[in-house]
Amino acid sequence: MADDIAHLLNRIAQQDKNALRTLYQQTAPKLMGIFMRMLGNRPDAEDALQDVMIKIWNRASAFDPEKGTGMGWIGAIARNHALDRLRSARPARLRMQPAGHGGDEHDDPIARLPDPSPDAATRTLARAEMMRVVTCIKELPADRASAVQGAYLQGLSYQELASRFDVPLNTMRTWLRRALISLKECLDK
Repeated sequence: MADDIAHLLNRIAQQDKNALRTLYQQTAPKLMGIFMRMLGNRPDAEDALQDVMIKIWNRASAFDPEKGTGMGWIGAIARNHALDRLRSARPARLRMQPAGHGGDEHDDPIARLPDPSPDAATRTLARAEMMRVVTCIKELPADRASAVQGAYLQGLSYQELASRFDVPLNTMRTWLRRALISLKECLDK
């Protein structure tokens, strides 16, 4: 599949609409999964998927197979796009007017809205939870830990991982399933 994606991206760079249609059919389910996890709702995920397909159409010539897989490149575009959407959804922080320039910030109902960014306690808890996950991943055998990171942080497919580790596809599926079970057990301690 990795070679298929790279080949499709090459054809898309040459403005082949059929290649884009095929790429969409092959990657849309995985991209929707990324968007649903990151954005949390179907309408935003569907909009993001459409936006990313347009970006792929416009940027396919920038894909370099020497720097990584086609799916990795597409996954990076998708994750970056979702992060941009999340950032733009946050209300801009309002600057308070300097003293003596009129207006009281308490007269503005928007200025009274709570800051949407997490407070120190929430950030500390999130950091602690992240460290627990990192510790549990380190308890996995090195190849399993690397496969989990490839699948869930880099967006690599089972087939791409199986090729990378030179194991059969079903073996890779088993590795990931067992690694996730081990991680869950570790985190439940």
